[in-house]
Amino acid sequence: MVLEGNPEVGSPRTSDLQHPGSQGSCVLSSPGDDAQPGEEPIKYGELIVLGYNGCLASGDKGRRRSRLALSRRPHANGVKPDVMHHISTPLVSKALSNRGQHSISYTLSRSHSVIVEYTHDSDTDMFQIGRSTENMIDFVVTDTSPGGGTAEGPSAQSTISRYACRILCDRRPPYTARIYAAGFDASSNIFLGVENESNVLQDGSLIDLCGATLLWRTPAGLLRAPTLKQLEAQRQEANAARPQCPVGLSTLAFPSPARGRTAPDKQQPWVYVRCGHVHGYHGWGCRRERGPQERECPLCRLVGPYVPLWLGQEAGLCLDPGPPSHAFAPCGHVCSEKTARYWAQTPLPHGTHAFHAACPFCGAWLTGEHGCVRLIFQGPLD
Repeated sequence: MVLEGNPEVGSPRTSDLQHPGSQGSCVLSSPGDDAQPGEEPIKYGELIVLGYNGCLASGDKGRRRSRLALSRRPHANGVKPDVMHHISTPLVSKALSNRGQHSISYTLSRSHSVIVEYTHDSDTDMFQIGRSTENMIDFVVTDTSPGGGTAEGPSAQSTISRYACRILCDRRPPYTARIYAAGFDASSNIFLGVENESNVLQDGSLIDLCGATLLWRTPAGLLRAPTLKQLEAQRQEANAARPQCPVGLSTLAFPSPARGRTAPDKQQPWVYVRCGHVHGYHGWGCRRERGPQERECPLCRLVGPYVPLWLGQEAGLCLDPGPPSHAFAPCGHVCSEKTARYWAQTPLPHGTHAFHAACPFCGAWLTGEHGCVRLIFQGPLD
């Protein structure tokens, strides 16, 4: 179900959770049994929703957010197998009528099912993920639209299950995390139809919820990723170099993340994504016969999309704290070369059967031969 992830981050393969638990609670900062007063709780890992550049478009609120840390709970709430029953499939509904009984049903054939009753496990913590906003859900996930938006409105029909999956984490070292995909319901019952491959989450494992893709980062993996402070230092260093528009000769600067992504700033750098030449904004060079977004670069004459550059601000999606030297095409999100090349070579789920490389910061499909381009800045003339 979850295939081994790249030790640096991510994996070109994903776990496909296409199949539609118990009491949940907020897991943002729950200290463990062994935590002393004032100590940080033991962190099992973090889940990051691909397609958001640091937070949801409407802001991170409670259980609905773009990133969630899973930490050891004050008291274990995991479950483990207890008793197994082989039963005729038509009788399954009767066997599951007890809302207080936690169970899992495996359908082996049209006439044969297996019901496994579960009991409390004091050695694991359970976290539940899905579209439902019921209290048992720890992480509420909604569909991601290319461009970093969410599917909203009365006509938007979600493809994510209300109860999509659950993660069980060992409360003792090495704090192994395992994922279980199913169609569990408000009675804590799970219905499975197939056996899964290894379900152990590793750093960089991708989880496909058929509408959103989650990235699992371990604490060790996050130590290799840059911090927000390092990303800000890179932004300031890039601006300190005083890059200039080679035509208008105006000084360019990446805006502060505190501004949020609204309209481009007047000093915002723009790029021709086919060649990588960076300019300030200008209105000439349109080639409308090639498309509404097509422009001709005044330096090399290549025609292609002309877009503003935005720095990638979700540190957990970055592989290293390298300089912002590359941009994804055609969206213009900027990151290090290592990060750009990695995600450009990582097919992400599209629908239920297709895969396509996409920008991890906004979810836009990548185009062009390489999916990213090296940025060519012009330094100050003085």
